[in-house]
Amino acid sequence: MNKRIKNINQEVLSDQWATLKNVTFDYQNTDGTWDTIIREVYDRGHGACILPYNVEQQTVLLIKQFRLPAYLTDGNGFLIEACAGIIEKETPKETVLREAMEELGYRLDILQEITTVYMSPGASTERIHLFTAPYNHTERVTEGGGVVSENEDIEVVEYAFAKALKAIKTGEINDAKTVILLQHLALSKQMNSIDI
Repeated sequence: MNKRIKNINQEVLSDQWATLKNVTFDYQNTDGTWDTIIREVYDRGHGACILPYNVEQQTVLLIKQFRLPAYLTDGNGFLIEACAGIIEKETPKETVLREAMEELGYRLDILQEITTVYMSPGASTERIHLFTAPYNHTERVTEGGGVVSENEDIEVVEYAFAKALKAIKTGEINDAKTVILLQHLALSKQMNSIDI
């Protein structure tokens, strides 16, 4: 445990879809002095995300779905994202395989775990496990679209890889996990990023 943190007190403010806590703690500054700090921390568990790609066709599979916080920020709320979900009683790999079936309609086999990142560490405990996977259209077994009982209304979108990279520059794709995975593919040289 970090010795620069002590006297942690946590109070649950809300425990609905996720848990929101008010946390008070003492923090030792680099100059040795101590401050008492109060923060709200959001805990919704951890997640896993996958970006399927097709080298031969130079395409990636993404989803389009409504996100309330984005709507409250920009008035639109529809984001283009990599397929993702909350890790329940399963491994990150099992999570992305389940989500790929539910959201994309694809049964994927070969996964590569890229890294694990905090998406918003100033307010949330959530860490996201990032994966890529090659795909081809023979692996599509359903239409996808999400789970109706979870209020998911998801559109599967296939992007040319070069177009997806352009969409980062234009702001059409602005979801952090998706940007990271697209840039990873560009850096890995597995996909052609010309004409961006």
